[in-house]
Amino acid sequence: QVQLVESGGGLVQPGGSLRLSCVVSGTIFSNYAMGWYRQAPRKARELVARIGRGGTTNYANSVKGRFTISRDNAKNTVYLLMNTLKPEDTAVYYCNLDGTFYWGQGTQVTVSS
Repeated sequence: QVQLVESGGGLVQPGGSLRLSCVVSGTIFSNYAMGWYRQAPRKARELVARIGRGGTTNYANSVKGRFTISRDNAKNTVYLLMNTLKPEDTAVYYCNLDGTFYWGQGTQVTVSS
């Protein structure tokens, strides 16, 4: 059974940093691209960053230069390092096995003073 488990969310002040992790089990992690998405209250879920099987990365314009996605195939884990956080980054963050309906349960990120 495929499972994705996120961690690392929390409350942080504007300008702060967080690192999210998503551990994947039940499938061959290295065969898939991975994505991080987020959903703020009353807004649609949006793609934040994506990393291909070979490490190619793509970012939403709103996070370019502040967020970094990476993966460790030996640990079946994808990361999202978030720097210079802003209140508008507040959302539930989800990881996704690209091209599938497998999602994590989400981790809350709140940026507030």
